[in-house]
Parts: sequence; structure tokens; C-alpha cells
Amino acid sequence: MGVTQPRGRMTHAKMSGLVSFFTAMLKGKKDDFSDFIQKMLSNHQICKHLDRQKILRQESVNEEKAQEETRERELVACHQQGLLKGESQLKPSDFHFVKVIGKGSFGKVVLARYRQSGGFYAVKVLQKETILKKKEQKNVMVERSVLMKGLQHPFLVGLHFSFQTSHHLYFVLDYVSGGDLFFHLQRLGAFSEPRAKLYSAEIASALGYLHSVNIVYRDLKPENILLDRDGHVVLTDFGLCKEGVSVNGTTQTICGTPEYLAPEVLLGKAYSWNVDWWGLGCVLHEMLYGLPPFYSRSRAQMLKNILHTPLRLRSSVSQSAQSLLRGLLEKDSTKRLGERHDLAELQNHSFFLSINWDDLLARKIPPLFIPTLSDPCDVRYFEPAFTRLPVPASLGLSDMPGDTASEDFPGFSYTPPVEFGVTEP
Repeated sequence: MGVTQPRGRMTHAKMSGLVSFFTAMLKGKKDDFSDFIQKMLSNHQICKHLDRQKILRQESVNEEKAQEETRERELVACHQQGLLKGESQLKPSDFHFVKVIGKGSFGKVVLARYRQSGGFYAVKVLQKETILKKKEQKNVMVERSVLMKGLQHPFLVGLHFSFQTSHHLYFVLDYVSGGDLFFHLQRLGAFSEPRAKLYSAEIASALGYLHSVNIVYRDLKPENILLDRDGHVVLTDFGLCKEGVSVNGTTQTICGTPEYLAPEVLLGKAYSWNVDWWGLGCVLHEMLYGLPPFYSRSRAQMLKNILHTPLRLRSSVSQSAQSLLRGLLEKDSTKRLGERHDLAELQNHSFFLSINWDDLLARKIPPLFIPTLSDPCDVRYFEPAFTRLPVPASLGLSDMPGDTASEDFPGFSYTPPVEFGVTEP
């Protein structure tokens, strides 16, 4: 059985209010990492050549205007589809929350069973108060927007429902039970080259698909790369995505995780989707060598390394792997592998010579590692520091669902007319 949602009416005044909200939101402050960059760059010892004002400037007026127009179109589309406030009948008590499997700045990810179907999902529960305090509404709504596009790719996580209460936001996502690459790298130190090759090919396929629909991912790191029950990669967490970046398009927002930042992002230059290929180079380096390529315990030194230190590769991996890493980790973005023809350039590289890309997309290439799971609630591949946490009782409380505080998160709630099946039974 599925969950249906009644259709509501939206007045012109309400729609204008929602559009005004997004306009104000788009002109908000940079995230916490920009504050970090500002503090770091105020130290003259880090880099003499960095233009501080250039790094901290906001996106161009044209880009903001384009984002405004995109959001306005989305709001109209949401209204037409009946997805706006008060129209979701889902509530927290429809789920039995089993185990905490992740924790972030704004909340937790919890394994939960949907009582109606018996299926298991990963429910991302975010605290509204924390999001509003840190002015992060934009990233939350971007993640919702990207998930709502109905991305059809075998290596991207899918959204089933989203709803809100007076205190929380809920993303109901595919439950991907094999843990993240960070978990597995911590225990093994590094992967064999064949294992790293398959993972990097699947990640590249997912990134190429996002680029084909004008989305730059911007936050590639092992923590955001999951393994499903069959051992295949699943990319998750779309909060830092940038929508509407077409061929030859650029953006300038500084965001991401320091270890994986491309030089052009750090310098505040306009950048395109090839920042994701830099990110893939960082992740592949970590899979093969155990650490990101320019890692240092000192963040100041690490940023200097990203900007100025030449890439050094040990000979413990093949020549083709070293060649790919040099191509992806080219500091000059105009010379970086993937700059001209995106995914096609990677597919033609000698490192991926053994990969049949059609078979890859059809999930026909068997992974070298397949998670061993005893039952749907087996969370052995998730960090014990998370799974030992008690599930907050408040998560299951239906505190005024649906339409409360919707002025801060308009159009967040989503329930498809019919929900079929579950990806991780």
C-alpha cells in the first residue's frame, strides 16, 4: 500500500512570500568553512599570493539572479505537484527507529523500519534550531532539491520521503548497509589496486551523470561514499551540490572539506565541474596510499601543500595508476584530466582499460569485497561510536507535523503517490 497526499491551494501572496524567502536566503553569509579560510589567510605565513578579498567574495550577481529564477520555478513546480506545506501525511511515529548509524553537525542518521511496509530506510534527522542558528537553510534545501530530481543512477542514493515537524526535518533515504569507505579504510589502511579501480570507476560514473544534469557535487570524500549490500559504491549527501552549472559554466562559492579542496576553490577563482575530478584524485590517492595526497596535521601547512607542493607518488602502485593520479591532481585546472570532455576522458585512460563501462553501469562487474550481513538490522559496518548511541526518544514524537515553521523550509515535505519496494530488505 502507498501513502497518498491531498492537494492544497496556494495563493499568489503565499507564493510571493516563498520566493522572497529564497531571495533573502541566497544573499546570506558564507558557511563556517569560509570563516575558517578568512582566519587562516589573515596569517601572512600561509601564503603571500592569496587575495583575501577575492577568496571571500560572494557569487556574482548574475549567478544569484539565476539561482533566484531556478528556485522560483521549483516553487511553482512544487505547488503544481502538491508537495508544499501541510500536504504530507507522514509523521515520525510511522517509523520505528532502530539504531543510530551516523552523526553530523545538524543531527543524526538512523536506521528505521517503515511500519506500513516493513521496509528499512536510513532516516536523516536534522535539527531545525541548529540549522537556523548556523544559517544553513540553503544547503538543506539544495539537498532536498537535488534528491527531488529523481536521479536515476545505480551509484547514487535515492529519496523516498521527506517531512518535517516543529523541531526536525526528516529525509527518508535508501538504507545502504555496507558502511562508508572511511570506515573500511580505517580498518585496512589502504585498498588493493583492483578494488580501488572498481570503486573509482563507479564514483566517476556517478559524478559524470551528475555533471550531465548540470550538477557539481563538490564534497567528494570517503565519508560520503557508501557500499551497498552487494559491495557497490553509493554516493550520498548532496548538501554542497551546485545546481545549474552547464557545459563551460562556472561558480565561485568556497565550500567542501579542507583535505579534498581543489586549488582553484581555495584561491577563490571561478571553477567548473572539474573540481569533482580533483576530488576523485584525492579519494583514489587515499584508497591506494592510505592518506589524501597533500595531507598534513597542520591545516595551514595542508592548504600550502595543496597550492604549492608538487605531487609525489610512491612506486608501490602501477604506472597507469600514477598517471591517472597526476592527471586528476593537476593544480592547473585548465590542464586537469576531465577538463575538456569530462567523464569520457577518464574512461579512455589506461588505468580503466579493463573496465567495461556498460557492464559497470549494469552492476555486472563483481566487487572484490561483499559485506557479510546477518539480518537487516546488522550494523557491523558502521562506526561503533555511532551505533552505541541511544536513539533519542524525541525522534519518534509527532510534534505538530507538516506545516509548522514551514516559512523557514517551504516545500520540504514530499510523499510520492505510491511507494513501491525497498532497496535494502
